[in-house]
Amino acid sequence: MVNLAQSWAEEYGTVEPETSIEVSGGGSGTGIAALINGTADIANSSRRLEPREIATAERVLGRAPVLHVVGYDALAIFVHPSNPLREMTLDQLGQIYSEKGPVTHWGDLWVSVPGCSSDRMILVSRQSNSGTYHYFRDAILGRGRDFKLGTIDLHGSKDVVELVGRTPCAIGYSGMGYATSHVRMLAVARRSGETAYPPTVDHTQQGLYPISRPLYMYTVGDGKPHLKRFFDWIYSEKGQHLVLANGYVPIPESEMQTASVGAVAPAQQPE
Repeated sequence: MVNLAQSWAEEYGTVEPETSIEVSGGGSGTGIAALINGTADIANSSRRLEPREIATAERVLGRAPVLHVVGYDALAIFVHPSNPLREMTLDQLGQIYSEKGPVTHWGDLWVSVPGCSSDRMILVSRQSNSGTYHYFRDAILGRGRDFKLGTIDLHGSKDVVELVGRTPCAIGYSGMGYATSHVRMLAVARRSGETAYPPTVDHTQQGLYPISRPLYMYTVGDGKPHLKRFFDWIYSEKGQHLVLANGYVPIPESEMQTASVGAVAPAQQPE
């Protein structure tokens, strides 16, 4: 969320120039830790807090952080443009990425990729401190399962897309906002035989694209006037326009009243 947060900070500076907003990256876990230890007012996160993080926050801060849903992200599956594959199921993704998954070569999917002489898939992922990593692991592999050994773990979402774009054998996942002309996004179906949908704003808002997630911001309480003004602006037309401009999905108007949902409960098992 670092690019989106930076865009908000820069634009909000023109609205309230007396308010200074500093943005740092490093992964969702880094932001959550900074909120708990008091070095950040807001933690941007692409995942929900884990039960141990909630317990730590309650012990250190005396209460659970407050969760705010500020937009949505479609997690795209990227392949090299030369790859003839156009769609995939969630089960196939699990077979590709999970530690005991049987799919290791493009030929296992009846695909021949020009420029990939070895036929062996190169799996590109995020580092373990990333909320994107946690979401993909839980939603695609399932809780308690892990990635295949040899998966390339990269620090940034942009890095994932760049590596896939120059590696014909590769497959990777990242936010759809990082798409470039050097990669192609696959359509994804929930199950074999069902319609595969590409990651788009409309498909995400309608719940059709199966690998999508809320984007969160956490605060310690929400009563500080300067924080309230900032969140009111994020939920405004201008704030949500920047969500779209950064390649993410604005909150539908029908959900706007429930976007800020209050104190968090432990994360739930993904469907």
